Amino acid sequence: MKKAIILLFVVTFSLLSVQSQTYNPEREKIFNLVHTKLKVDFNFQNQTMNGEEWVTVKPHFYPSNKITLDAKAMLIHKVLLDNNKIQYTYENNKLIINLPRKYTRNEELTIYIKYTAQPEKVNQKGSNAITSAKGLYFINPTGEEKDKPTQIWTQGETEANSCWFPTIDAPNQKTSQEIYITVPNKYVTLSNGKLENQTENNNGTRTDYWNFTQKHAPYLFFMGIGEFEVIKDKYKDIPVDYYVEKKYAPYARDIFGNTPEMLEFFSKITGIEYPWNKYSQVICRDYVSGAMENTTAVIHGEHAHQTAGQLIDENTHENTIAHEIFHHWFGNLVTTESWSNLTINESFANYSEYLWLEHKYGKDEADAHLLEDTQGYKNGDNYDKHLVRFYYDDKEDMFDAVSYQKGGAILHMLRNYLGDEAFFKGLNTFLNDNKYGTAEAHQLRLALEKVSGKDLNWFFNQWYFNSGHPKLSISYDYNELDKTVTVNINQSQIFKDFQFPLAIDVFEGNKPKRHNVFVKDRNSSFTFKYNKKPELIQINANGVLLCDIEDKKSLEQYIHQLKYAENYAHKKEALLEISKQQENNDAFNAISNALNSNNFRIRKLALEKIDLSNKNSKKQVIKRIKDIANNDPKTLVQSSAIETLGKLTDINLKPIFNNALQSKSYSVMGKGLLALYYIDKESAIKKSKEIPNEVKDIIADPLTRIYINENDHTQLEFIAKNVISGMFLNSDKETQKLYKKAYGKIAKSNNTQAIKNLTNDIVKKGKKYKKYGFDNVGINMMRQMIDSQKTENTPNKIKNIAIIKKAMENLLK
Repeated sequence: MKKAIILLFVVTFSLLSVQSQTYNPEREKIFNLVHTKLKVDFNFQNQTMNGEEWVTVKPHFYPSNKITLDAKAMLIHKVLLDNNKIQYTYENNKLIINLPRKYTRNEELTIYIKYTAQPEKVNQKGSNAITSAKGLYFINPTGEEKDKPTQIWTQGETEANSCWFPTIDAPNQKTSQEIYITVPNKYVTLSNGKLENQTENNNGTRTDYWNFTQKHAPYLFFMGIGEFEVIKDKYKDIPVDYYVEKKYAPYARDIFGNTPEMLEFFSKITGIEYPWNKYSQVICRDYVSGAMENTTAVIHGEHAHQTAGQLIDENTHENTIAHEIFHHWFGNLVTTESWSNLTINESFANYSEYLWLEHKYGKDEADAHLLEDTQGYKNGDNYDKHLVRFYYDDKEDMFDAVSYQKGGAILHMLRNYLGDEAFFKGLNTFLNDNKYGTAEAHQLRLALEKVSGKDLNWFFNQWYFNSGHPKLSISYDYNELDKTVTVNINQSQIFKDFQFPLAIDVFEGNKPKRHNVFVKDRNSSFTFKYNKKPELIQINANGVLLCDIEDKKSLEQYIHQLKYAENYAHKKEALLEISKQQENNDAFNAISNALNSNNFRIRKLALEKIDLSNKNSKKQVIKRIKDIANNDPKTLVQSSAIETLGKLTDINLKPIFNNALQSKSYSVMGKGLLALYYIDKESAIKKSKEIPNEVKDIIADPLTRIYINENDHTQLEFIAKNVISGMFLNSDKETQKLYKKAYGKIAKSNNTQAIKNLTNDIVKKGKKYKKYGFDNVGINMMRQMIDSQKTENTPNKIKNIAIIKKAMENLLK
């Protein structure tokens, strides 16, 4: 599963507090699932599902006359074995069935259950801080919301599919499945496996029969129902389909079109051809996370919907698409045996994003993504968490930056240590040895050891079964007589020492000499010869080691690093450091030279950081930026160039800004509009009113800045829909300040629709991120809104207060 947003809050764990958490082993196997057959239909009004199930099981090893199924918040109407009623008890979300005799591990039995699923009565924590992991979600079931389609979809991970069918809801179970889904004729359905047939019924409904003959875990079962357009593609002879809302059908291939190539690439590197009979993807409304790898039927959140004006900048969902595809090997074909070993699923899916970017766009782009991931891990309270950990409070806690980002970085280090051939051959061995089954981290180690012949206990003990990462303090000793330099590496982290391979580049002039060393001790030194004193020594030169480095460098060294370093992270680090010293001509020239970098991210960052305050002395650089604004092959770089030029408030730049308004790129258009506003308010405001509503939603930030600066109360309804995302889900501090100001204006306004839009979004986000305390944040925000409304005792203000109070009640439910 790909998380949409990971919100990181500081929690400090001591060794004692870790031990006080609950021990969470693999669930004991008393019975094994064999096959699951379901027949379902829906009551949209009541948001319930009528279900019939035939579940085939057999004892795992010991004879047993009692089976326990997970069945959350259900009405159980009937339980039969061989058409005979059998005794059962149903309490605490467990259906305990007493069998007429003991069955042995060589005997299968099929139990029939008639039941009603009641997802709205489920009360359990879910992924991405959902207040309740209901398993089965009805979206706008009665059609009351005019601008939202009616849909039904399911979300099983971690253990929520037992909210809509009784099962042994654990990742160490595997079962084949059949599902008969009955829906009104206007709806399209999607489930795992093959759509075998469709039967028209006499009452305006249709029954779709989906058959999945292979084995997978119960949390991977899926149903999706809605009015979707289906765009057909293929990989070899395997159907590849994209289910989207009708208005996004023209863009479906642009969003998902790399899917066949991804399937081919991942088949090649794993050495295992895509092992399932189809690959379908559907985009659903109000989805509770980023995406989910349900076998052959992947669901994506609505942020995957993009149009041409967004896709020309970048496909922001491409990494997620790759992530879910790779799960079909790591997670679906081989599944973690317990949530404690989630690294088997999510670390590999995370690393697949790097692998795909490296294959498709080159190493620089992959390294940029790796840097973003490792920073995400480091910025949270993750240092003391083990990658494999059996002690945690809730299984949902495992879905964090350690299982994802750090796990991916660890696999990158492991690949570098073993070499590509051994690494990928080891993955092939692991997958073949455990296919259609489950595994833990030790089995991964054994497979890699079997192929490489290397002992990897030290690596797994250090990175999988321990926490933290090296924190390195670097110093240098030069011997000018012997022409040697000694690099001293001190590990400053507390409690534990690491050992690791390390790449060190010694620059004599423009070209580095690479030295690969192995650090074994807390304090290590390595001596290298040189012909002339090095201009720069780059530690962790390939960027592979997950670590923090303290290495004091001069401006000249950072300039050399920016120009000649191999790794993207080092170039970015140097550019950021140099940008702090632009009063120095050499520093400014280094930033301006970076505008010509082959790496578009470096060009973009240079534009964002360059100081043009003394513009008269920097005409040549401004000329270059104007050329970038008009002609850079990357629209995101054009956008940054326009934003930089906009800060000059130069009327002579108006043609560039007007030209930007004709761009196919929404990013360029938005920045052009804001830049135009700074030099010609009347023209910019007029043009802002001409922008179609669907585009306005995408370029909300620049429009909001204009409307707030103009104190335009007619646009508060539009602004209100973006306030919460702008204040809390945006990392840019200036944007946060902008929307905080917007919140203040809306809070005291008379605009009832703006109040509704804002409170609706507060309730939606408050429920979605309740785990992180955002419900309390939302309540406090609405209390402040009430206080602001109370300053005037008018009928409209009284009405607004009533709306806010009702929203507070909804959030507190």
